[in-house]
Amino acid sequence: MSSYNAPFEIHVHGQVPLRPGTRFEQLQEALKPLWKYAGARSLADGAASAYEEEPGIEYDGKANLLRMCWTVVGDEDFRQSLDEMCMSLNELAEAGAAIEVTFYDVEFDEDEAPEDAESRDDFLMLFVGPTPAAIMQVQRDLLVQDVVNLMERHFDGSELGGVVAEIDRLFSQRFDALVSSLEIGKPPRGGGGAPGHGGGSGGRRPRHLH
Repeated sequence: MSSYNAPFEIHVHGQVPLRPGTRFEQLQEALKPLWKYAGARSLADGAASAYEEEPGIEYDGKANLLRMCWTVVGDEDFRQSLDEMCMSLNELAEAGAAIEVTFYDVEFDEDEAPEDAESRDDFLMLFVGPTPAAIMQVQRDLLVQDVVNLMERHFDGSELGGVVAEIDRLFSQRFDALVSSLEIGKPPRGGGGAPGHGGGSGGRRPRHLH
């Protein structure tokens, strides 16, 4: 797709711990949906971000870590590439991890748009991991962090133990239901490529600058 016609700048951000012994060739294959979408012929060719200030896609072989701070121009069809990437990364991940994906509407100008106009910006939180339990764990940790940060505006942190316990109970119920339904081989709802949540209100998300 020509960058002049692409309606979105799409930013992929996160880091994924990889299994010891993961080879660069395996990671290149897992990330093929991304670099191929960017029109590259290899991961090395497609690892650079559309923005020079972003480090792009980095593989730290010593730390067994994949880091992504990478922007590509594209359209809604990029979501299929994300699904394929997540399914492949599940096979290489050592632990659960979250990946943020932000779609920026390049055709929307906040200064010139009518007051009631809204951009088509969207935000997805994707989850990958070696097992459904690992994916649920990182989902649980992020939810606890968000809820505690919100409620600490009104309550002392020491008062929120019951709230955290209730979140844990809900995730335990979800995992038990997953086991009992014999769907262990499938990603849980909201994980393994499915968005944790969609876009929200409150203005446009700022870009990651590193």
